[in-house]
Amino acid sequence: MSRNQIEHRARLREKGQVTLPKEVRAALDLHEGDDLVFRINEKGELMIERVLTVPQDQAWFWSERWQKMEQEAQADIEAGRVSRYEGVDGAIEALEDL
Repeated sequence: MSRNQIEHRARLREKGQVTLPKEVRAALDLHEGDDLVFRINEKGELMIERVLTVPQDQAWFWSERWQKMEQEAQADIEAGRVSRYEGVDGAIEALEDL
């Protein structure tokens, strides 16, 4: 183990259960109910990562197409290519003028 690595131990219990040490949970910002993914590399090393699961009814927002549109909208906002209106009537009037 290299000098910059920290070791934490846990005991494997019945049914394959392991309690992750408090320091590990803190380092990975893990909380009860979080989903984890386990990967084993070719050296036999175990990697644990927290997985952020998107609810099915919100999956559209994270689609590649929608994220591209979000980035374009953010670029327009940052470049000042937006208009603000007092209300719906003002926005409709501006559209009609076009």
